[in-house]
Amino acid sequence: MRSFDLAPLHRATVGFDQLADMMDRVFTNDVAQPSYPPYNIEKTDENAYRISIAVAGFTADDLSVEVKENALVVSARKADEPDTRTYLHRGIATRAFERRFTLADHVKVTGAAHADGMLHIDLVREMPEALKPRQIEIATGVSAQKDVVDAKAVN
Repeated sequence: MRSFDLAPLHRATVGFDQLADMMDRVFTNDVAQPSYPPYNIEKTDENAYRISIAVAGFTADDLSVEVKENALVVSARKADEPDTRTYLHRGIATRAFERRFTLADHVKVTGAAHADGMLHIDLVREMPEALKPRQIEIATGVSAQKDVVDAKAVN
């Protein structure tokens, strides 16, 4: 695989550190991504998302969902129980796991629910008013020229 040098990106931009870090994570395959537990990410509305994680064998008390530093961290630890059963085949994995999802700016976790062996985490993107597009009125005529001249005189 080719390696990409992102140093020019770092020295040519200001305030895009997160973008460069994300590109570094994408192109770095040093750590294999875990495949357990399986999950889905779906878009439920224009600004709403849902992450569904298959957590068969875990109770809600075994699961932990937390947000820290623009990352959603879902983890599970099965309480130690004395194993008195003898399995002929054990296909349901209840091993401990930790799954991380990087959240974009302004994405908030609104809730989590555990039902039928699935953990559903709802997210919403809340764009601040300052970042929403706004229409600028264009002045015309003599009053517009007067305002521009007055503004130049003040500066």
